[in-house]
Amino acid sequence: MTDHVIIGSGINALVAAALLSRKGRKVVVLEREERLGGCMMTAEATLPGFHHDVMAATFVLFLTSPAYGELAGDLAQHGFELCHTTHPTAVLRPDGRATTLSMDRAANIAQFNALATGDGDQHGRDVGTIEADAEFLFSLLGGELWRWRTARLMLSQIRKRGLNGLKTWFGEALRPARAWLETSYQSPDIQALWAPWVLHTGLTPESTYSGQMGKVIAFALEAAGAPIVKGGAGQAVAAFRALIESHGGELRTGADVAEIIAQDGKARGVRLADGETIWASSVLASVTPSQLYGRLLKSEASTPDQTAAQAFRHGRGNFQLHYALDKTPEWQAEGLEDVALIHLADGIDSVSKSANEAERGLFPETPTICVGQPHRLDPSRCPEGKAILWLQIPDAPRQIKGDAKGEITGKDWDDTTREAFADRIEAILARHIANFDDIKLARRAYSPADLESLNMNLVGGDPYGGHCGIDQFFTFRPFPASCNGATSLSNLYHIGASTHPGPGLGGGSGYNTAKRLGG
Repeated sequence: MTDHVIIGSGINALVAAALLSRKGRKVVVLEREERLGGCMMTAEATLPGFHHDVMAATFVLFLTSPAYGELAGDLAQHGFELCHTTHPTAVLRPDGRATTLSMDRAANIAQFNALATGDGDQHGRDVGTIEADAEFLFSLLGGELWRWRTARLMLSQIRKRGLNGLKTWFGEALRPARAWLETSYQSPDIQALWAPWVLHTGLTPESTYSGQMGKVIAFALEAAGAPIVKGGAGQAVAAFRALIESHGGELRTGADVAEIIAQDGKARGVRLADGETIWASSVLASVTPSQLYGRLLKSEASTPDQTAAQAFRHGRGNFQLHYALDKTPEWQAEGLEDVALIHLADGIDSVSKSANEAERGLFPETPTICVGQPHRLDPSRCPEGKAILWLQIPDAPRQIKGDAKGEITGKDWDDTTREAFADRIEAILARHIANFDDIKLARRAYSPADLESLNMNLVGGDPYGGHCGIDQFFTFRPFPASCNGATSLSNLYHIGASTHPGPGLGGGSGYNTAKRLGG
């Protein structure tokens, strides 16, 4: 008999296991794949000696999370180290103009005012407002919402702002990014800097509350940067494993849970695909709703939950592209050498167009491309003098219906179709790097189907655990009737990107659930 069985080994599962095991609880983590980590995976994907983060790479959400606040010291003892740059992001437009963000607010304000009078001052107000509202805002974004603590927090905000003032705050917070950017900034370069970032929250420039998320990202990048883990995201997994095992926890790979055992309305444990039974006082499942209610619970799932799971929607697919380079890339635009994440995009309209095409099942004519330069932050990622690039395309079709450009004819994510889309992306990238063909050693592409084969929670390559529109977020995630990760079975808790507070490497649902269980 164990205290807690945790299904899955992504960031939320590892955070929960670390917190609970530190309190002396007996914890068993079960992962069906032959590796731990979920979306945290480092591999020599292109050539020997070139270490690529195949999926998740940037740890700003973890750095700013309460989970890191509690676990930082312990993780550091087991080899967890973050690498930084003072220039977390930039945008590179098709005409070759680049705009960068630094971690110096005064410098950003001056730079943005030079682009358009008053735009820098507006940036100062935007990130300053997020900073001033941090306690309230981050409680909503990361804490358990359906609790008396949240109600008391709302009452304190009414006393502070007045009832109409609080209503006004929420009204402004629900604005889409297009409305925020077009009414706040004159410079199309600043609009282009922030527009692509909403895609990393599973939203689009037209989505409700994407403007607020854009401001949160601006604040977080300026305050905490865009750090990566020294040695790769896989090193974060190794540090978690060492921490959990040092407190008696057990982590097993190749352990496919076939069924959650339920008796008398309670979760009693799990049965593995090989027939082994593990009894537990509680079960935490870091899976999608379809996995939980369609596979693991079988007949034990309530009819309303099964119905809600069938209606749960997934978002756009993700496409990953990795390069091994013979030397550090020479960007045609100045000032990009040490930038962690560079978006290749032309502005709000280009981001909106590519996302809309992907949502309609089309290959975007001009996809929005995010380019990471891990070797600049962590030289250990590749041989001396060489370089690697990490490309994420957050607007790939999950199910292919056609090509917005009318060139790619494939209707399934087979090798030919995957490489044809990679060719389109590479052609855009190569225009911005001098002698790209001469320095390219190798590339490796991962389609949405490839990503799902690596992690079954990435349904159709959706890395965000489901569509992140407001009807499937906050207290409505994953279902309108959901409440703090609880399920219809006592002692069974749903965690992971499909639950509040949603996707990313913050580990929020694992942290919240572990705290409720005494971790």
